[in-house]
Amino acid sequence: MSAFDDLQLYRANDEYVEDDVEDESASQSPDETESEEESEQVHKFHVRRNVADRRLDSFLHGRYPRISRTMLQKYIKDGQVTINGLPTKASYEPRTGDLVQLILPPPPPSEVVPQDIPIDIIYEDEWLLAINKSTNIVCHPAHASQTGTVANAVAFHAKTLSRGEDPFRPGILHRLDKNTTGVLLIAKTDEAHWRVSLQFERRTVKKEYFAICEGRFTLDGDVINKPLAPHPDTTQRMVLPNQNVPRQAMFKEAITEYHVLERFRGYTTVQLLPRTGRTHQLRVHTASIGHSIVGDMLYGGHPVSEHDLAGSGSIEALINHQALHARRLSLVHPIRETPLVLEAPLPDRLNRIVELLKVHRQL
Repeated sequence: MSAFDDLQLYRANDEYVEDDVEDESASQSPDETESEEESEQVHKFHVRRNVADRRLDSFLHGRYPRISRTMLQKYIKDGQVTINGLPTKASYEPRTGDLVQLILPPPPPSEVVPQDIPIDIIYEDEWLLAINKSTNIVCHPAHASQTGTVANAVAFHAKTLSRGEDPFRPGILHRLDKNTTGVLLIAKTDEAHWRVSLQFERRTVKKEYFAICEGRFTLDGDVINKPLAPHPDTTQRMVLPNQNVPRQAMFKEAITEYHVLERFRGYTTVQLLPRTGRTHQLRVHTASIGHSIVGDMLYGGHPVSEHDLAGSGSIEALINHQALHARRLSLVHPIRETPLVLEAPLPDRLNRIVELLKVHRQL
């Protein structure tokens, strides 16, 4: 059920009661009324009793819990909420007898074209969808004409997706780089979307990645705390503060915890636990300590072949992109409020590299 559908549910308590007030569109002609109903929803009710220190945005969120408080604040600021026929502020404290009117805009049209693209589903219920993302596919379109993305694929698969604030990203809660594989979580309803987004914002979602890095790590584990900013000349690359970038570059905190899984001659498999979620964070951080991810040519990594690892066999690259996989995502289910752990098995190419390392590169 979407937030707009849920607004039809009435929650009676001592703070407010719904009035039988006709929608103003009822005075229009039949054609105009139908058009108005399709474009917006008008909700009116009287406040039954005032509650001290209860702001309007908090009051409305209590009545309409499936609409985020941030969105309600926007509605108030835009004049879509009035008190006794007058615009007001989010900080206003509703009083007994106040007539509250809330005008909800129509759901924004989806700009994403559904496409029958295969997806590997690892979890699904009526609120969430989780897939094991493959390589060579971006999460969502950057413009209206772009297709072939995860968003196009899930739009075809799911009957409903959350709208969020970007029509090009229906349901998309977080992102993985084009060639990073693993767990990707999608919201089907608006309520699930904002509740999970809040967990991401509060950093209570635990993300675990698997990576194959070049070189032998000295420490068994550590925390890399190095801020990141977009490269001054391109949006396709991130930089650290010590790389002669302009002072005005917009650096943001970036923290990665890592633990060594196994060491081999020339390579190390590691568990990466990002505490923040910056673009290319794991790739830049591992490269910054001298251990670029295998195949990540953007940040100093190199492709590997069977011949490279075993000394014989095919010289064709097993992987020519970053050997990085989002293995596990742990959160609280946004509706059931129970622990939810999503896991995605390693892709075949990464498994093959690990097998070759175990056979030919043991210390």
